[in-house]
Amino acid sequence: MTTEPRKPEVLVIDDEIQIRRLLRVTLETGGYMVRDCDCGQVGLSEIAFRRPDAVVLDLGLPDISGVEVLRRLREWTQVPVLILSVLGHEDDKVAALDAGADDYLTKPFNGRELLARLRVMLRHVQPEDGISIVRFGAIEIDFSRRTVTKHGEAVSLTAKEYDLLRLFVSHRGKVLTHRQILRDVWGPNAEERNHYLRVYMDRLRRKLEENPKRPKIFETVLGVGYRFEAE
Repeated sequence: MTTEPRKPEVLVIDDEIQIRRLLRVTLETGGYMVRDCDCGQVGLSEIAFRRPDAVVLDLGLPDISGVEVLRRLREWTQVPVLILSVLGHEDDKVAALDAGADDYLTKPFNGRELLARLRVMLRHVQPEDGISIVRFGAIEIDFSRRTVTKHGEAVSLTAKEYDLLRLFVSHRGKVLTHRQILRDVWGPNAEERNHYLRVYMDRLRRKLEENPKRPKIFETVLGVGYRFEAE
């Protein structure tokens, strides 16, 4: 049985329904999964819980500004953000880029250019300096296909387990605190929910460690967090 590579997911945050429809058609034709919403607060919640691969964000939202959405996002995630706005003045672009946007495109937009800019943004967030396949011991992770194998056999990970593994691989050898991990994987409102982390760390160890009771890959740093050690 063969499986198709996972499509990258893009969240569109724009209050104009016509623009959302146009973006959905453009992005789905370009090979992306698309979700959308019409205001900043809902967008922030979607990003925290859905963990999209990229965000297309309008600046003129009905509840909070796109710049405020960016500022809040950059407190806990580096998800790539492309601003798509009718505001084309240099000051608007500078403000958005200073707030943490990765790129800026003005409306009306060219669909091919939008797709090209998204491809560039996603290339910049490839783990391990652009390396798509990482191996350690009997484990192989293919980030481009979003697959994990152990001794050549596929390992089934949930979305959150995969996000957790990816975070550790991106910070190999570094101690990550409980709060850091919870914020990056579950969002800023989960920083005190250590029980989430204990459950998922146990799952990862059972699936990837040779001896889950004596872990060598996911090291516990007592009272602090975890360190990913792999050769």
